[in-house]
Amino acid sequence: MGKLTAQAIAERALEIGDAEGLDAVTIRRLAAELGVTPMALYWHFKNKDQLLAGMADHLIAGFAPQPADERPWQEQLRDLTVGLIRTLRAHRCARDVFERVGQVAVPNYLAVWNRALGLGRTAGFSADESCLISQYLLRSAIAIADAPGHSRDEQEVRARRAGLQALPPERYPFIVEMAAPLAGGMDPELYDTFGVDLVLAGIEALAARRIQSEP
Repeated sequence: MGKLTAQAIAERALEIGDAEGLDAVTIRRLAAELGVTPMALYWHFKNKDQLLAGMADHLIAGFAPQPADERPWQEQLRDLTVGLIRTLRAHRCARDVFERVGQVAVPNYLAVWNRALGLGRTAGFSADESCLISQYLLRSAIAIADAPGHSRDEQEVRARRAGLQALPPERYPFIVEMAAPLAGGMDPELYDTFGVDLVLAGIEALAARRIQSEP
């Protein structure tokens, strides 16, 4: 085996997390699978918290934003949101990883967060409002990445759809009518596009309202 890197450790940890959950990710388990001693891993990550931060940093590394460019802030904010969604969806355990780590422990996440805050300011929002925008974007990205429209378990989708369709239509007419998409049978492209549009349209509308209200 070549030189052990933090990136290789994080990638293997993510694979274990995807298959068995984060509780299965331990220094001892990783060392055994990578064919090294636990001490070799401690050189990179001294404990589980540092390992989780390394996993989160590795996740975001592929799309960490470049310096601000000349495009409208709306386009840059969309790229940021879409990139975060793709990152969260790349690994099944991604959401759990981000929920367990402290934000300041993940340099690549700080870069994304800083960019979102800056774009909020560029759009004309106050510091407090920009903070809220960055929080809502993260939560929205997590919700979209968790997409029921992307469910790959066809048996689960069919069972959920049948359960919704069995509800009394006179009492729940719209649930019964929309049982298929509610159960996870929605077009994935529509799910992602509409979700991002819905979030960003609200931010853009608020920004436009600010401009209109200026004296």
